[in-house]
Amino acid sequence: MATAGKVIKCRAAVAWEPTAPLMMEEIEVAPPQEGEIRIKVVATGVCHTDLYHLFEGKDKRGFPTVLGHEGAGVVESVGPGVTDFKPGDKVIPLFLSQCGECKFCKCPKTNLCDRNWSSKYHDIMSDPTTRFTCRDQPILQFMGTSTFSEYTVINQIAVAKIDDDAPLERVCLLGCGISTGYGAAVNTAGVTPGSVCAVFGLGAVGLAAVMGCKNAGASRIFAVDINEQKFEKAKVFGATDFLNPKAYNKPISEVLAEMTNGGVDFSLECVGNTEVMRTALESCVKGWGVSVLVGWTDVKDFSARPIQLISGKTWKGSLFGGFKSKDSVPNLVCDYMNGKIKLDEFITHKMSLEQVNDAINLMKTGQCIRCILNISK
Repeated sequence: MATAGKVIKCRAAVAWEPTAPLMMEEIEVAPPQEGEIRIKVVATGVCHTDLYHLFEGKDKRGFPTVLGHEGAGVVESVGPGVTDFKPGDKVIPLFLSQCGECKFCKCPKTNLCDRNWSSKYHDIMSDPTTRFTCRDQPILQFMGTSTFSEYTVINQIAVAKIDDDAPLERVCLLGCGISTGYGAAVNTAGVTPGSVCAVFGLGAVGLAAVMGCKNAGASRIFAVDINEQKFEKAKVFGATDFLNPKAYNKPISEVLAEMTNGGVDFSLECVGNTEVMRTALESCVKGWGVSVLVGWTDVKDFSARPIQLISGKTWKGSLFGGFKSKDSVPNLVCDYMNGKIKLDEFITHKMSLEQVNDAINLMKTGQCIRCILNISK
């Protein structure tokens, strides 16, 4: 392409400081260096983790930054040493890399990668190395991706090449939320046929967890949320029972225990709230119950009574649904195109990049499941 090897000036939504509205800016995107790929972003979802960094994490060292990590686009150019990608390829940026060489990538027990940005900089949610500048100062790339920009530069170990026929404005959701919730059920929890499950929180991640429980053959799936307007959507993904904790004068864990003869086989916390994490664990049956932490947070400690684990329950965490990213995302795209998993049903709003603050407000107030931002044609 004519832009290969040159600095590209483009639009991006810059978060200059915590809690402030994003500002539409012209940024400069440098050419890709050794092992890097420059991508023209076509579409991106707005994920709660973007809001977490902006409103909850509040670590000023993580700003200024371009948020967004749930995108899809087309390769514009590649840097030296890149052989698996070429201009024109459809791709999904990955906030979790897979170098294929570190001890974690070689181990089938985990999807972590020692070369991921989070290995050293999880507190600021960015690697200090960036290809973005604006107003003559460096702009961090959130979670190594930054999809609230028309162009971004990413290491090839954090990019998945996908089917040429894949609709980018839908499969972008597989860059984070849907893969995370779905995989937490089928991979991390290991939901079994005929089991009873409970999913706490019915945002996109929670609904994807419901879908995972359904596809794994669960016989009963409790959808738990204080917003009852989400129950109809949960039914679409396979939920069978619906509980609003505020509707009871006792802990919802006790309600679940009474309704399931002692507790559920599997519970998944998809809120990012430490109190809900404990409730999800306490909702499991003793002896074999498994509870999985899926919601992202790093600002509070969590706790539980030791008897919960001594009695045979298991407490686990899940990052990106346990999927090894570069290997799994292309397969998930094919699963969507073959009708094995849903994506369209998660999308409740579509907006332009310039409307990003409106999209953030919809997410913040619980008025949408997923809003897709159209970034480029």
